[in-house]
Amino acid sequence: MSLKFDFLVVGSGSAGLTYALEVAKYGTVGIITKKDRAESNTNYAQGGIASVLDQNDSFDSHIEDTLTAGAGLCRREAVEIIVREGPDVVQDLINKGAEFTRSQQGLDLGREGGHSANRIVHAADMTGKEIERVLLTQIADNQAITILEHYFAIELLTEHHLGKTVTRYDNDTHCYGVYALNVLDDRVERIYAKTTMLATGGAGRVYSHTTNPDIATGDGIAMAYRAKARVANMEFIQFHPTSLAVPGADSFLISEAVRGHGAYLRNLAGERFMHLYDERKELAPRDIVARAIDDQMKKRGDNHVYLDISHIGKEDIRRQFPNIYNECLRFGIDLSTDWAPVVPAAHYICGGVITDLFGRTSINGLFAAGETACTGVHGANRLASNSLLEALVFARRAALKSREYQQQVPMDFPEFPEWDDSGTINTEELVLVSHNLRELQQLMSDYVGIVRSNLRLERAFRRTRLLYEEVESFYGRNKVSVPLCQLRNMIGIAYLVIRCAMKRKESRGLHYTTDYPQTDASQARDTVV
Repeated sequence: MSLKFDFLVVGSGSAGLTYALEVAKYGTVGIITKKDRAESNTNYAQGGIASVLDQNDSFDSHIEDTLTAGAGLCRREAVEIIVREGPDVVQDLINKGAEFTRSQQGLDLGREGGHSANRIVHAADMTGKEIERVLLTQIADNQAITILEHYFAIELLTEHHLGKTVTRYDNDTHCYGVYALNVLDDRVERIYAKTTMLATGGAGRVYSHTTNPDIATGDGIAMAYRAKARVANMEFIQFHPTSLAVPGADSFLISEAVRGHGAYLRNLAGERFMHLYDERKELAPRDIVARAIDDQMKKRGDNHVYLDISHIGKEDIRRQFPNIYNECLRFGIDLSTDWAPVVPAAHYICGGVITDLFGRTSINGLFAAGETACTGVHGANRLASNSLLEALVFARRAALKSREYQQQVPMDFPEFPEWDDSGTINTEELVLVSHNLRELQQLMSDYVGIVRSNLRLERAFRRTRLLYEEVESFYGRNKVSVPLCQLRNMIGIAYLVIRCAMKRKESRGLHYTTDYPQTDASQARDTVV
């Protein structure tokens, strides 16, 4: 069975939905999403959209803040594009019905770490959810757009599936859509398209602790890499220092504002330790705090530390942090008397599929946007609230070149073979998948986390190679399933993170290695794999 569209979008977050609305002006659009249409990383974004909307702010200031955070690896032209096009993106969302938080002066503009001015447009602390609501409302009213829920993209359709040898630096490779598993009907279908947009979000689930939802398994990046697209800067993983470390709560952040209000960090012996790492103690920047917690856990062999705000007083805690207090209480932790177990958690990946300034990848007809893409905006470290901005701006820009490309593509697609699963079995041994997943997440957290070393990376590389061989053998013998495909993708992501980390012989931005603790100016370049 096969379906055909002018434009295909893989993923239903802010980048994918924005792109779909733009290209729907020019033809039919199919959106495939492996869960429900509203399940995406965007939906979990609490912060906001960074944009210059105040007369006391300036484009130059936002640009410099972004370049500073990126530690010498930002692509300046890409940064200038998102900053200058930001106000129009915000206004477009307002025109579509977005209800952002307002003050007496107009939009309520917040400030976050690294920003030199108030420029964060937000909808309380649920900005992503509001953006998703608005975009999905627009999608529902657009007759040109079809959403295929519970479809899982397995492979990109390229000349490889027609018997041609494809290389990573072959500029004559084309994408014609995807093989996708129709989960509800349990069959693999060909979905053809003149252009394909990868907007599948991040890959935080490759780590044991992450703020990302279950869907963040790096599917788009892994699939593009297998199809020989170029990928870069996968070593730059942003970790949030304090996520609640209790079963079922690994996506819940305890805000840095809690430390700003006087909370202490303690190890499992009850000792405060931040004074050993930075004179600012608990008020040190996020990356320093995350590294300090990681160091304590590794040296002591512990699996978490504690955040203690019990000395502040119950009424003060409930007044300042009602949501955090209630969420912790739901897990049996009363912050007025108890210490909350916390761990650093994988939060955002700055690398991805390399694109140009219009979202084009190294494969003709294949575009990428959002956390899946490496546009050059974030460099070695992402400035807070630039992620939604980047996703929206580059999704709109990608639509322009998609329209041009679509006009050049012949009406007839090559006839790709149907998915061949002859000789495979439908095994019940999914315990093998779940066990390998836990092993992968643990070794990535232990060896390729906040602090790395040559020894840790080499061990991780050897072990992921064994996991790869086991899973590929299992994959070849069994019918495809979402858990198996996701595991396969996460092993691919782990490989890319490790390889990029091994290539970078310095510490820069989010990549810190004990073997090369200094930043080397001669290595101010992307790690391309």
